[in-house]
Amino acid sequence: HCVCKFSLRPWNRLAVVREGNEYRQRDMMRTWRELCTIDNRVTRVAWLNRSTILYAGNDKWCLDPRVVLLSNTQTQYSIEIQNVDVYDEGPYTCSVQTDNHPKTSRVHLIVQVSPKIVEISSDISINEGNNISLTCIATGRPEPTVTWRHISPKAVGFVSEDEYLEIQGITREQSGDYECSASNDVAAPVVRRVKVTVNYPPYISEAKGTGVPVGQKGTLQCEASAVPSAEFQWYKDDKRLIEGKKGVKVENRPFLSKLIFFNVSEHDYGNYTCVASNKLGHTNASIMLFEVKTTALTPWKGPGAVSEVSNGTSRRAGCVWLLPLLVLHLLLKF
Repeated sequence: HCVCKFSLRPWNRLAVVREGNEYRQRDMMRTWRELCTIDNRVTRVAWLNRSTILYAGNDKWCLDPRVVLLSNTQTQYSIEIQNVDVYDEGPYTCSVQTDNHPKTSRVHLIVQVSPKIVEISSDISINEGNNISLTCIATGRPEPTVTWRHISPKAVGFVSEDEYLEIQGITREQSGDYECSASNDVAAPVVRRVKVTVNYPPYISEAKGTGVPVGQKGTLQCEASAVPSAEFQWYKDDKRLIEGKKGVKVENRPFLSKLIFFNVSEHDYGNYTCVASNKLGHTNASIMLFEVKTTALTPWKGPGAVSEVSNGTSRRAGCVWLLPLLVLHLLLKF
């Protein structure tokens, strides 16, 4: 249980306790080291909260089961409040009646409460260019400090030190998670997050032409950024290409589309159009598939090489009659 104990000097004091914490006798003695002093001349003692009598002597006057009498001896008179909450905050008085005159000792109890976020905006999806307002309401004692921070996709630091975060003309770069933190130094800060999704129309970021020889495999790529993800379509000469026809395959991913030719023919060369679209709009880009010639290795042409043409086919061979001259040259040299 959470316990608050009062041990009072005979003058005014201020006590601060935290709601939900447990206080034992030795802890209180460090905070209020002297007790409400009683001597043999005392005829009556009582504890009061404001004008309400809690205890008079050993008799309990209040109905709150959390309030108990700890001691009533010749030297001290103390009570205990268990499970302290904010409603216990206020002045408490130890009243001592002697033969001569009454004496009182007062303490004012301040209850500290850990921060708690009681209301926060839900995750939101909004179109680029619109305005948004995020709300984060927190309670606690002392009153918590509320801070908003943009933490993803890139941590850009604090964006607001208020319960309300206003963003005018939001951009796609401002999408991501926003963190609300409430702190008052009573306990660790409490943190909640709100996900902000910014929708925008497709933007084609990459579309490059490709050169492929006849008979080889060729691929055209179209990359587009969009939220929600773009849907892709391919066209040639204003005709939509359908996957599986004429050796063509279309592979679509959230941000990328591929047009694959398994065996490129002369008929496949030309200009293709990639169209990316979502509910906010569409865009397109032209991509060229063009022919590249294969390069054949050309045999060495040197002295003594001859070329014979038969039925349109070229054939080259070294002249055998040069061999004796080369041998004679080597003999003379040595």
